[in-house]
Amino acid sequence: MASTLPRLPVFEAIARHDPDSTVVVHSGSGRRFRYGELLADVCKTRNRLYETAGRDDIDGERIAFLVENSYDYVVTLLAILAAKSIAVPLSPAFPAPELQYILNHSEALMLLSSAKFAQKAQEVLRTELDLEPVYLQLSKFQGGAKNEKVTLEKTGPGSAGLMLYTSGTTNRPKGVLLPQSVMTAQARALLQAWEYKASDHLLHVLPLHHIHGTINALFTPLFSGSAIEFLFPFNADAVWKRFAAPFLTPDQTPDPESKSPFGRQEKITFFTVVPTVYSRLLATHKALPPDMQSATRTAISPANLRLAISGSAALPTPIKLAWSDLSGGNVLLERYGMTEVGMALSCGLDVADRVDGSVGWPLPGVEARLVDVDTHHVIEKGHERDPDGRDRVGEIQLRGPTIFTEYWRNPEATAKEFVDSKDGRGQWFKTGDVAVRRPVAGAGRSAAASQKDWTRGDLYFILGRRSADIIKSGGEKVSALEVEREMLALPQVAEVAVLAVPSGKWGQKVGAVVILDRDHLPDGARWTPLDMRRALKGRLANYKIPQVLKVVDHIPRNAMGKINKKQLVKDIFQDEFSGDEL
Repeated sequence: MASTLPRLPVFEAIARHDPDSTVVVHSGSGRRFRYGELLADVCKTRNRLYETAGRDDIDGERIAFLVENSYDYVVTLLAILAAKSIAVPLSPAFPAPELQYILNHSEALMLLSSAKFAQKAQEVLRTELDLEPVYLQLSKFQGGAKNEKVTLEKTGPGSAGLMLYTSGTTNRPKGVLLPQSVMTAQARALLQAWEYKASDHLLHVLPLHHIHGTINALFTPLFSGSAIEFLFPFNADAVWKRFAAPFLTPDQTPDPESKSPFGRQEKITFFTVVPTVYSRLLATHKALPPDMQSATRTAISPANLRLAISGSAALPTPIKLAWSDLSGGNVLLERYGMTEVGMALSCGLDVADRVDGSVGWPLPGVEARLVDVDTHHVIEKGHERDPDGRDRVGEIQLRGPTIFTEYWRNPEATAKEFVDSKDGRGQWFKTGDVAVRRPVAGAGRSAAASQKDWTRGDLYFILGRRSADIIKSGGEKVSALEVEREMLALPQVAEVAVLAVPSGKWGQKVGAVVILDRDHLPDGARWTPLDMRRALKGRLANYKIPQVLKVVDHIPRNAMGKINKKQLVKDIFQDEFSGDEL
């Protein structure tokens, strides 16, 4: 069949890269794949999709797939885009009923799987599906194929795109449609802001059914010619060994005879993960042998790890400081995004632009504004304080080419999340997250930053979800994220979730669910609400200090490190719902 592909920007970029350079490495086996073989493999897989569908026009059809984090995932995603279809990546960790829901909701034409997940695919196909998709088990690519000529047609992308499903913490998951033009705009914004390079080597430890792992750590590096090394699922010891490998002598390498790339691989230059991953790495580092500790410190130093990014959840200050200390000054870069918008705000590459607690400025091509949560008026530049000198809290609203187009076949939900503009330049998307905007001395004023037109002006500081992280207690607004940040600075606190607990007297009470760090408590000692209040006195205004405290052994989080606070408050504080403060 034809060795041609539509002229998508990502295919044009891949065709320009050095064909002998590495596109994907499998950490476990050491297998490598080159940019020169990628488009031919995409073409072959796309042709199989046509054969399986029984037609060569599947423009706009949804194609779901269960494929492990690998070169095969990259090929599958790109092949679906090449067929001008909509890729629907599925999480192999989801139970069959959840996958059934996605297949039914997306009305998927096809279900693809690798051999590894063929049994899972068959389990899903045995559920009650509204429209049973055509099933195809994909062959595994081994790498090392000769470069084959692939022609890029003059035809456009059609309806090619990506559909990611929201976490569904409050309602059933929604399908977020990201046409390839939106995917490309998101990638180009990150390319400009984070300066991906062909020399970059990314270590990929994230799931691939979320925006973070898919756009930031896979789709965007394909534009720059970076190498992507898959090491999933995340394991702290494996990650430390991989970081250390280029800086160990042969006799120090964990297994010199292994086919694993440890000990002969390039250094990692780019790492983007969630805060809980950094927390786990920091907690396990002290148990590494001395030579590994030394090698890993070198590996994550600014001289070697060009960029370390934290996102998808708020980054606690103690983790940021501890990582900087361990790495000799590599300050984690924070950013803000969500499934519907990709990445929207980011701190800058200059260390002075990585302000603690801030997510920076709107990324190139992104327009952002704050809308006062009380008055519903836009907070104009220069009017960030109220008459009493307090920060005005506003919902973040966004627009631009990086914003999703719709919730799949849910016009009511789509319309609800957009608001018309007065300037006629397009609607604004209501993120549901609230923030304040403040000037920060020195930020955006470095020599490097002065050459960029996006790292300027006041910075954004996220206070949390309007529905879950803004606690209205006795007429005061409390940011749960601010309280969590201060509590995590206490040596007794290992993890914390600050919640709005319904109260008959106060409307809402500030509640805290805490996992204690037993290393900082005497044997058998308890940590009481009174101990907590004493520790926080002087750190927080009195009305912000939690009124109720529960100590637990585990706080449930999803794959991206996020907590369903509405469910947690029901599970933990049910007996507090209608009472007054303690």
